[in-house]
Amino acid sequence: MNPRDIIKRAIGENRFKLLEHEALELVKYYGAPVAEARLAKTPEEAGKIADELGYPVVLKIVSPDISHKSDVGGVILNVRSREEAVEKAKQILRNVSKNAPNARVSGILVQKQAKPGLEVIVGGLRDNIFGPVVMFGLGGIFVEVLKDVSFRVAPLSEEDALEMISEIKSSRILEGFRNMPPVDKKALAKIILAVAKLLEENPEVDSLDLNPIMAYPDGALVVDARVILRRG
Repeated sequence: MNPRDIIKRAIGENRFKLLEHEALELVKYYGAPVAEARLAKTPEEAGKIADELGYPVVLKIVSPDISHKSDVGGVILNVRSREEAVEKAKQILRNVSKNAPNARVSGILVQKQAKPGLEVIVGGLRDNIFGPVVMFGLGGIFVEVLKDVSFRVAPLSEEDALEMISEIKSSRILEGFRNMPPVDKKALAKIILAVAKLLEENPEVDSLDLNPIMAYPDGALVVDARVILRRG
């Protein structure tokens, strides 16, 4: 779907946070590689999609009213069969009904589970003075604990993106550390450039976070995406 259509639909429904499958589709449109995912409306459909994607898969609740899915029992990892996918989807719906009874449920996201990698984050926001600003750092819990990130004002070149990656204090980890291989910096630079272009071309987007991105020696993969639209 065209990014303009995704954004217009959300605004038309008075939503200022894209649903996760919409956010993933948006960043994919701009060239960021994303873990394949599709929205299921029923547990049975979740089983069918899981079969088509291949195992293991992750199941996630999709709701405009739930920000932290794991807090309400809305995420299940390592699902390895169609039967398990159907049963775990039902379990997620029960969990959400109990823990967030007033939440609207759009469906269940069935996502191909990414292999483990080094977790990094790419984010962006629209500053009132500088305009689109892009951020890079280590992802997962590290971004909250270490706050080791770099920033650039868009537009960006590949050289800018590679400089962002190299100037965080923990960049040595990206070079390969102990038993960890070096990561593919060019693949990460491509994601940084995708975020910059997305912000430049869509003034309705106020901020976004791609976290985690799994960084590998031979590529990178966006696992989660969060996109917030401007109000007014």
